[in-house]
Amino acid sequence: MVKICCIGAGYVGGPTMAVIALKCPDIEVAVVDISVSRITAWNSDQLPIYEPGLEDVVKSCRGKNLFFSTDVEKHVSEADIIFVSVNTPTKTRGLGAGKAADLTYWESAARMIADVSKSDKIVVEKSTVPVKTAEAIEKILTHNSKGVNYQILSNPEFLAEGTAIEDLFAPDRVLIGGRETPDGQRAIKALKDVYAHWVPEERILCTNLWSAELSKLAANAFLAQRISSVNAMSALCESTGADVAQVSHAVGKDTRIGHKFLNSSVGFGGSCFQKDILNLVYICECNGLLEVANYWKQVIKVNDYQKNRFVNRIVSSMFNTVSGKKIAILGFAFKKDTGDTRETPAIDVCKGLLGDKANLSIYDPQVTEEQIQRDLSMNKFDWDHPVHLQPMSPSSVKQVSVVWDVYEAAKGAHGLCILTEWDEFKNLDYKQIYDNMPKPAFVFDGRNVVDPHKLREIGFIVYSIGKPLDSWLKDMPAV
Repeated sequence: MVKICCIGAGYVGGPTMAVIALKCPDIEVAVVDISVSRITAWNSDQLPIYEPGLEDVVKSCRGKNLFFSTDVEKHVSEADIIFVSVNTPTKTRGLGAGKAADLTYWESAARMIADVSKSDKIVVEKSTVPVKTAEAIEKILTHNSKGVNYQILSNPEFLAEGTAIEDLFAPDRVLIGGRETPDGQRAIKALKDVYAHWVPEERILCTNLWSAELSKLAANAFLAQRISSVNAMSALCESTGADVAQVSHAVGKDTRIGHKFLNSSVGFGGSCFQKDILNLVYICECNGLLEVANYWKQVIKVNDYQKNRFVNRIVSSMFNTVSGKKIAILGFAFKKDTGDTRETPAIDVCKGLLGDKANLSIYDPQVTEEQIQRDLSMNKFDWDHPVHLQPMSPSSVKQVSVVWDVYEAAKGAHGLCILTEWDEFKNLDYKQIYDNMPKPAFVFDGRNVVDPHKLREIGFIVYSIGKPLDSWLKDMPAV
């Protein structure tokens, strides 16, 4: 029986291995992590991450050919194929601080593999890593090989949170990069045979190592670029009276462009986009490609501009001060159908409002109070380190309350800010909400989920990103 081990039981490792176990009953899959609490959660009825369909997959395989364990060394030593899915945070100090990927966890995983391995291994990069990481890992393993042969493969994930299980069941493509040597090609075939249990052969793409590593960064950069492009247009739409939804619909009808990722919003978030672009920028700079680096930097600058613009719009609309005013924050996750808050635009919007001394009442159906307080009190890149290395008990932010009832969040608020496109926000009783708010009552829709005309009929002053401005807002420009 082929044995697979995955180091890292996070958003990538857990779901990916669960689906491999489901689709390959003849393969034994072990997911290992040094975090006892995380492994305990994977073995319980309350999984550590929320993802539609994940629970059913895990429960159907767990204890049969899918195992979650803290005995890292045992499972690594027994495995034929080892996936490495550890954190690769952005460096916060030293060479490349603020841009380069920190490969500390990757390197320690590689050294541990070299220490405990007694048989030949295929080591698969599953984390998003900079180009040429495979070469560094190869050097660590070969210099500590003790007669064991290693083949390094790059197999980047292309999962979208909220649809990760669907993406794994029917991927657009599976990318496998390896050495162009006989041993390298055999390793590629071994991994290809795993995916071939359920993925059509024409969707399994085989490349060299560097192409696979760079393709992941490039894919995320292209997607983020589309969001920043439409968000840049949203600012122009507001200034000219155009409607960004109509513009993006017209643009998306061009089959060369397509309609996906053309929804204007308060900004992109998630664990990958910003991190991968910063990484791409650093690689370009290291290779002397400064114009290319500056091009990709602009994608992040527009994203930051969009979040700042949103905060400025809120403050300027409310007589240029939100000090002491209750603002309801509807949604904190970076997008709907996930509890993930990594790099969510809500963090920067909330911090901007707190900086002006607002009192925030936050509601999100999937995010806990502890997580929200942690996000609002942590430094910029702390979130991407393993939980046990994050600040243990972040100081709670006094001006923030987290509630589990959306009407409670809105009661007595001067304004509502919609920051996640949860479906339930489309169907709230906005008349009831309006009646329980001081007047003038404001709605700032950062996801274009509500009908501004209907809300204006109720009496709200409404700001929707990229939509023609309410006359009230025209009189109070956001500087």
